[in-house]
Amino acid sequence: MSRSSNREDEVRRMLDGPHPQVPADLAQRAAERGGRLLRRRRFARTLVLLVAFAAVVAFTVWAVASQPWQLPPTETTPPLNGW
Repeated sequence: MSRSSNREDEVRRMLDGPHPQVPADLAQRAAERGGRLLRRRRFARTLVLLVAFAAVVAFTVWAVASQPWQLPPTETTPPLNGW
């Protein structure tokens, strides 16, 4: 017998055997857990979006207040050559 046929026979024996008992409330517990996971993911996604929005607003306020695109005023005057 080949190795694959041995595996097939073993799988067939496992499937033909007695099936384990499943708790009666398994579907309800799975649905509740899935709902909790969805709520957590939705909350995490909302939190990340709010933090990103707050970062954009903070950067915008900083940029408007400090105006980093403008050159700072010169602190020394250029030398004066008399004509």
